[in-house]
Amino acid sequence: MNMEFIGVIYAVGAVGSLLGVVLYQSALKDYDFRSMLLWGQVLSSLTGMLDLALVTRLNTKVGIPDYVFAVIDCGVSVMVGKLQWMPVLVLCSKLCPPGIEGTFYALLMSIQNVGLLMSAWWGGLLLHTLNVTRSEFTNLWAVVLIRNVSRLLPLMLLFLVPQSDQNSTLLPAEMLHDDESTEAVKDGSGSVEFSVLVADGSGCHPSVEDVQDERIKVTDDVGGDVELIPLMNTNRTVG
Repeated sequence: MNMEFIGVIYAVGAVGSLLGVVLYQSALKDYDFRSMLLWGQVLSSLTGMLDLALVTRLNTKVGIPDYVFAVIDCGVSVMVGKLQWMPVLVLCSKLCPPGIEGTFYALLMSIQNVGLLMSAWWGGLLLHTLNVTRSEFTNLWAVVLIRNVSRLLPLMLLFLVPQSDQNSTLLPAEMLHDDESTEAVKDGSGSVEFSVLVADGSGCHPSVEDVQDERIKVTDDVGGDVELIPLMNTNRTVG
């Protein structure tokens, strides 16, 4: 296997990834999460059988060279993997609570990466158990078959996935309402009420001022220090 062949495989894989994204965006983005994840896992298991055909040399029996079959296998596998991965990304983004999107999304991606590492460890253990090495491939077909069947195991947890479509809102309305209120204060659409204490020689004179955009201007005839204490958010605007 030369470097040119490896380069062709990577190039075809990149094209397959792009085709997967285009296909998802144009035809599959409106389906519900459960259907997408269900058929994504099934297609992933079925496309894995192409590796089994390559290992058992079934492709040569039908007249397809190893070079061509390996390139086709890579392109199809990467495209199906992208179709399987896109709904997961959309689901993770919709489960992020307002205000901590970056932290929560990083947590979900960390869990995903831990799963990928564990799959690599279990795969290495399976290869060691069946005595598959760089020079011994007698039981490689069994490893590929076990891998393809194990891809169907996550379907047992499919009931935990929301049954809604990918365009719906998954977070509770209370969380979204709180986020809108916070954004309104940040944007200056709400007003802030301050208690103003003017200190002079005779004592403190309390007064209440209504301010807009978190700005207040107090004129004190007595003179002295002015302390601004935020009390609450109000919906009144300055006339």
